[in-house]
Amino acid sequence: MAAVRHAGTGPEITLRKFLHRLGFRFVVNDRRLPGSPDIVLPKYKAAIFVHGCFWHRHGCKYSTMPTTSPAFWRDKFQANQARDRKKILRLRGEGWRVKVVWECALKGGDSRIRKTAESIRKWLLRSAQIGGKEHS
Repeated sequence: MAAVRHAGTGPEITLRKFLHRLGFRFVVNDRRLPGSPDIVLPKYKAAIFVHGCFWHRHGCKYSTMPTTSPAFWRDKFQANQARDRKKILRLRGEGWRVKVVWECALKGGDSRIRKTAESIRKWLLRSAQIGGKEHS
């Protein structure tokens, strides 16, 4: 597991490229914030996590359960999910808006990635228009 990348993964880079093309400027893995979000947009007080479906247990076809050492993996995945919840709650408590983008939303070609980036654009701009407050 030491070889598993924690930052600069393929899905993160893909999303960053699309957001940059849309004109957004951001900070990558800001360690000053809880959980070092993958993409931070200070202007919008927004943090984006790009979660791998396998490691963070999205529930899609990419979040398979290994057959060897199932107890170890169950505990590992539960700890990952608890840590995810904790860092999202801390960020929100500090007034940040948080979005999780799943790896599977960034697979399947440019049109799917474009659609994901466009939904993030709308999320960012919608909150900017209503004074930075999230109304869902």
